[in-house]
Parts: sequence; structure tokens; C-alpha cells
Amino acid sequence: MRKPDMRLPNALLLPAAFFVIASSFLFAAKPAATREWVSTGADGRLVYRTDTQGNQIPDFSAVGYHGGAALPEMAVKTTLEPATGDSTTRIQTAIDELAKMPADAKGQRGAILLKKGRYHISGSLHISTGGIVLRGEGDSSVGTVLIATGAKQRSLIIIGGKANKPVKVDEDSADDSPVLKGIKRAITNDYVPVGATTFQIDNVSGLKVGDEIIVHRPSTAEWIHELGMDRIPPATHAVVQWKAGSKDLFFNRIITNISDRQITINAPIVNAIEKKYGGGTVSLTGNADVIREAGIENLYGDSEYVDAIDEKHGWTFIEFAAARDSFAKKVTSIHFGYSCVNILRASSHITVDHCACLDPISQITGGRRYSFEIGGQLCLVQHCNTRNGRHDFVMNSVAAGPNVFYDCVAEESHADSGPHHRWSVGVLYDNVTVKPSKKGTQISGGEINIRNRGNSGTGHGWAGANQVLWNCKAAEIKVENPPTAQNWAIGCIAEKHSGDGYFETFGTKAVIKSLYEAQVKDKLDKQK
Repeated sequence: MRKPDMRLPNALLLPAAFFVIASSFLFAAKPAATREWVSTGADGRLVYRTDTQGNQIPDFSAVGYHGGAALPEMAVKTTLEPATGDSTTRIQTAIDELAKMPADAKGQRGAILLKKGRYHISGSLHISTGGIVLRGEGDSSVGTVLIATGAKQRSLIIIGGKANKPVKVDEDSADDSPVLKGIKRAITNDYVPVGATTFQIDNVSGLKVGDEIIVHRPSTAEWIHELGMDRIPPATHAVVQWKAGSKDLFFNRIITNISDRQITINAPIVNAIEKKYGGGTVSLTGNADVIREAGIENLYGDSEYVDAIDEKHGWTFIEFAAARDSFAKKVTSIHFGYSCVNILRASSHITVDHCACLDPISQITGGRRYSFEIGGQLCLVQHCNTRNGRHDFVMNSVAAGPNVFYDCVAEESHADSGPHHRWSVGVLYDNVTVKPSKKGTQISGGEINIRNRGNSGTGHGWAGANQVLWNCKAAEIKVENPPTAQNWAIGCIAEKHSGDGYFETFGTKAVIKSLYEAQVKDKLDKQK
């Protein structure tokens, strides 16, 4: 069996222009322009344009760990040194022992420090109790290296839940729906537009400020018919038509205000809720299996493999199976077949910061090389880079949003970034650059697309809605507007662009250098 690469990853030294510090994304105030979807007013605050139904570009500032809070620095409680042989049981025992310790008032238990060196992992490491951080001493091949050994396709680190299988990206529904408990209240508005944080319900009894709720938006047969997703064209392979109930959206929110029968929530609705398509409901959430305050930091993950198309080896480095208010920071993966970080649908408020996914080992075809994938909601992937991936910054199906990819770069990409299949909603691609793969005269990938993928896969159909490309750069950009929704491309640069989505200042960057940073600044200013 071929041993892991001992060399330092040279792709981490990307041009400085791709890693712009956050302060450089601030912008100068200018008078509001009525034709711009987002501009700055005379007071420096953001001004949003709406369409005739009240839809607007959403506010994405609530994403990430505790809605954008600084990542914690937990005290070290256990220290392990590298050793010969398999380290799976040794590290798992340390995790399990720390899980028995009481958590503090923040739900935090502490960190397990893996000293610099090499740790062979024949199985998977499970963090199934919150408040635990697995920390190394450097995310390079001379730092703390976790090596996936053996001919088994798996996730190396799993946070929350008990998932231990590769994600099948063509599945119609990858994860279970959330557990709802107690009351259910009907939304009474005829239309709740994209970007709204307030709406009416039939009865507020049993609800209070601070409650964690689920806003459920059903997928009725009438709505699916309007999209044309019950009539996806046939292909030489099997095509699955969308069925009623298969594309329901479940928005995790917190009630911030109640006035009469109107409630206000902490993050906007990012798919219109229409009474004619089934309306919506509000319920309390009862998903107790989601863990909180878990993290992975300063680690380098490598995988043994046999040859360049071997697929029986480490598949995903870090999987957030069922976690909230958790993070991965300064993590690099190399040679894994699927992803560096994969966030499944049961997870929310995850921050992935300064991570890299390099040189996957697999066939270059469907279901492989999804470098950073989000299936959950209210997640932030920032300052991340990839090399030799396919769908590098990618959304899984029916991800409820909002979610953000910010200041990220894909080198030698073999396919497109963007929503991949089946109606993920409310995503911001902010200052994302995707470069194609060039092998001699062969050029592939390098695209960012938000479109109807039709009968691709098993019937991907409309991949995403109410999504925004902001100051992005790619070889090609395609943005299309689905029925009942919209998509935007603002300040983007590409050799080719197409689609009937909302394009603004194409070929020239927007004055607001980063929409995400501007929205965070706006939120903080309002809190003063």
C-alpha cells in the first residue's frame, strides 16, 4: 500500500490577493441607488431593493458559530503523544473520558491536545458529546497528522450522531427530517417574502421569546408542478421525479420578539412561504441528538491509497453529522476521496475557517471530490482553499439556509461550484474564485452555476433558489431564475456568463466589496 505524502502542501501558498483580510472588505458609504439590489445609504447602512412581492437579497449575518461569534479557546484537559501502531482506540478513549467530565456554563468541557507527529487511524473517531475540541499542533505534514489507514471508505472524524458512511449526493433525501414536539401554529400570511424576519401566526400561546423553533415550508404537488419538477425530461439513466413532501424546508430559528400574533425571528426566511402552495407552520424543535460546542483545529489529515483512482480508503476527513454551534479551524486534508469538511442536514451554526482540501484520490466522476459541502443551515465556510476537487464549494439538496461561502479559492477545479441538486435555498457566494483544471489542451471546470440541472444525476432539477454570487470570479458563470424564486450575480467576473437571473455590474466588481462583511458590520452597528 502506498504511504501518505510527507511533503508540505505547496498549494497553501496561494497568491496574497486571494486571502484578503477582513478589514479590506469594508466599504465607503455612497448615496443609495434605486436600481441596485443592495447599496449604502447616506448613514452608511445597507439599503435593500425589493421586487413587487417584497422579496429581497437576504441578510446572511447570522451564520456560523453562535451566529458569528469568535471561536472559543478551550483549555487543554488531556494530552496525547504520537506512538507506533494504531491510535484509534487511544484517541477515542480520551474523547470518551473527557465526555464524562462536567461541562461549564457554556457547555464546554475542554480540549484534547494531540502533540506534533503521526497518528494512524484504522477506524473512525466519534465525538458524540458536546463541549469537546480535538486540537493538534499544526495543519501541515510536519504538524499533527491523522492518517486514515486500511482499505475502507469512511469519515475519519464524525461529530454528533452515528453516521459512518459516505454521503450519496444523488439521494433524493439524505437526512432525516427534524424532530418536532409540542405545539404547531399555522402561518396566516398569504405571502412571506424572501428576506422577511416577521410573520403572523394563528396563535402565539405556548411560544415565548428565546424559543428555538422550526419554520416548516411544505413542498406540495402544486408547487412542484409549477417548477416543472414532476416533468423532468427522461434520460438513458433512471430519473426520479420530485414527489410532494420530498422537498420540504425546515428552518431552524429563534424567536426574538412576539407582538400580538406576529413573531420576529433571528434570521430571515430564505424561501417564500405562500398560502397557495401550502403555507407554513411553526413548531418547537425537539432534536436532542444534536451536540454543541464541538471543534476540530490545527490538524492535518492524510489517507493511505493504492493508486490515483483508488476508492477504498479515507473518504471524508471531518463530518458534522448532527452538531450545532461547532467548528473546524485550520484543518488541511490531502488524498481523501470526498471532502475535507462535510456538513450534513442535521447540523447548523457551523464555522469552517482557514481550511484546505488538497489532491483527492478517486476517480474524477460523480459522487467524488466535494471539497467543502453544506447540507445544513446557518453555516459559514470562510478563507478556505482547494486543489484538484470537482464541486469544491457546494450545496447538498434541500439545505434550508442561509449559508455562506466567503473568501474562498478553488485551484484546478474539475467541475462547477454552486448548488448541486434539488432546491437548496438562501446561499451567498461572496468573493469566491474558481479556476479550471488545465491538462495540456484539455480545460475543464472553473464554473460557478445556479441553474436547473434537469435530468443530471437521477434528476437534480432546480439546484438552488434565492442565492447570491457577490464579487465572484470564474471561467464561466450561469445564473437562472426558477419559477417562484430568484437568483442574483452581482459584481462578478467571468469569460462567459448566461442565464436569466439578476445580473448587476457584470465584469465590474460591486462597490460593496463583501456583502457578508457589510451585513455583519451593519448588524453590529445596530446593536450599539
